[in-house]
Amino acid sequence: MLESIKALLTPVYIIDFLIVTYFIYKAMMMIRETRAVQLLKGLLVLLVIAFVSNWFQLQTVSFILSQIQTALIVALPVVFQPELRRGLEQIGQGGLFSRHGINKEDFEKIVEEIIRAVKIMSNNQIGVLLVLERETGLNDFITTGVRLDAEITSELLENIFFPKAALHDGAAILRGKRIVAAGCFLPLSENPNISKSLGTRHRAGLGLSEQSDAFIIIVSEETGVISVVEEGRMTRYLNDVTLREMLMDRFQNKKEEKNFSLLNFWRSKR
Repeated sequence: MLESIKALLTPVYIIDFLIVTYFIYKAMMMIRETRAVQLLKGLLVLLVIAFVSNWFQLQTVSFILSQIQTALIVALPVVFQPELRRGLEQIGQGGLFSRHGINKEDFEKIVEEIIRAVKIMSNNQIGVLLVLERETGLNDFITTGVRLDAEITSELLENIFFPKAALHDGAAILRGKRIVAAGCFLPLSENPNISKSLGTRHRAGLGLSEQSDAFIIIVSEETGVISVVEEGRMTRYLNDVTLREMLMDRFQNKKEEKNFSLLNFWRSKR
């Protein structure tokens, strides 16, 4: 027995086990707090029933479950489509803002313009749905709105979301250093666990985050509360300081920072 266990504990077996464990962990983190959790619970219940029916030789129940299992092979990719899509996109993602080629000075200026606009609109309880594109392209949603291709300024963002403006009901989508479009329609989340107190803006933000890696800023029209949505999860009750920290953390080019620090270390050793 001990010899067989020792034979299994080879470096290749350990590496294989660690890789599988890592992917299971990433999969669990990806579906955490999404509707996929409830679907998985339903699948586990079916597996338990199948095991019990086989154990007690319940032929009718086993037959029905075998037919359901055949249907699930086709249905699961459709049911889990948002989660599968987001997972594959995360595998293929590189640097967060790297493909837009924004330098540090321009990035900091953009952040300050966004923060200033969001803070003013929050204080005045003006509804905001602001989408910052990352690696996943959002052209499908951009075409539903009005193209602007304008510089990102606090004044323009405030005008877009002004209550009597023509574009205030939709989302404004930012790509790189430009406001690409405004008045865009986003898909509503079908997550049944969303609080009933959240309105259409919050559901639309969650819906887009379930299909892309976008960073979405929402200001409630009723309360002025600032929220951020990403990867199907919402963080509420932010202020200008915490929002700035999140933007800097998500969009700074970590690869460039790492290379820069390594270069400084190498120079210091010379």
